[in-house]
Amino acid sequence: MKKFNVGVIGATGMVGQRFLTLLENHPWFNVTCLAASKNSAGKKYADAVKLWQLPLPMPEKFAGMTVLDATADMQKIAAETDFCFCAVNMPKDQIRALEEAYAKCECPIVSNNSAHRFTDDVPMVIPEVNPGHLQIIEAQKRRLGTKRGFIAVKSNCSLQSYVPLLHPLKKYGLKCAAVCTYQAISGAGKTFATMPEIADNVIPYIGGEEEKSEKEPLKIWGRIENGKIVCADSPSVTAQCLRVPVSDGHTAAVFVNFENKPSKEDILRAWREFSGEPQTLGLPSAPKQFIHYLEEDDRPQPKLDRNTENGMAVCAGRLREDSLFDYKFIGFSHNTLRGAAGGAVLLAELLAAKGYLN
Repeated sequence: MKKFNVGVIGATGMVGQRFLTLLENHPWFNVTCLAASKNSAGKKYADAVKLWQLPLPMPEKFAGMTVLDATADMQKIAAETDFCFCAVNMPKDQIRALEEAYAKCECPIVSNNSAHRFTDDVPMVIPEVNPGHLQIIEAQKRRLGTKRGFIAVKSNCSLQSYVPLLHPLKKYGLKCAAVCTYQAISGAGKTFATMPEIADNVIPYIGGEEEKSEKEPLKIWGRIENGKIVCADSPSVTAQCLRVPVSDGHTAAVFVNFENKPSKEDILRAWREFSGEPQTLGLPSAPKQFIHYLEEDDRPQPKLDRNTENGMAVCAGRLREDSLFDYKFIGFSHNTLRGAAGGAVLLAELLAAKGYLN
């Protein structure tokens, strides 16, 4: 695999910081540009970052790089990179315009943002679940009038804790799922130092999160028709989302009903045997075993399980029959690794392996 020159747009924020720790020694991707708002432009990266929010130290190789203006320096960034990751903190309409402008500069964008998740010719991909949606990129390029520029996005971070667990069960006629997610503060770009209100507390509202949790799975399970991704009609998903005093890792309590109720052994086998194109292709960031089922009654736990397979696996536990639903279980994933920057890096690896970044 050739080395790709890569930019990180929104490099100073928490997800941008996570991108840099993942890309520091990446075998395929070489970071050549860091970009952020005009307030950070012109500064050395170490000076532009107001607060380094990760437990890992800032990679020295990026500390002295000069930060570019994500908007004013767009042409320069596009010329110096093969593609860019995008994790900016801006209003959605501005993000949509920014990402599309980069694509029209023939710079593919792999986005962590939500702005284009429901653009019907933009693939929203969990690499093990719906890699076939990348085919829509050709229709998107026709719309944009580009030769190689496009936008691909990853889904909301909380979906990773339950959609990969539901996906291999669809063959049993999955009718509906009720999900309650318990989401870490890093999902809001916060640490305990910057979110004191979370101490000894649970906040039962995360703006827009429940709508994303209910609607995004249907696009992921949708189909391509006439140059558009058409959302699936089922299974129906209802969700409640709570912010909890956990640094990293989203937990999901999941309840499911089936047309053809499987046995517990069927479900465990489906999870154990499930893998996708990232595993087949041996992508650098792919977990060897995508789903890990933990037998202990008190697992998975964020503190113990967030770094399973470098934070890129999905964990499950406590599978049992329910008095109202057919089954209930616990799902878990690392929200800034599998759920955010790591998921975007894995998506970029898939795009590279399938030739979309050439």
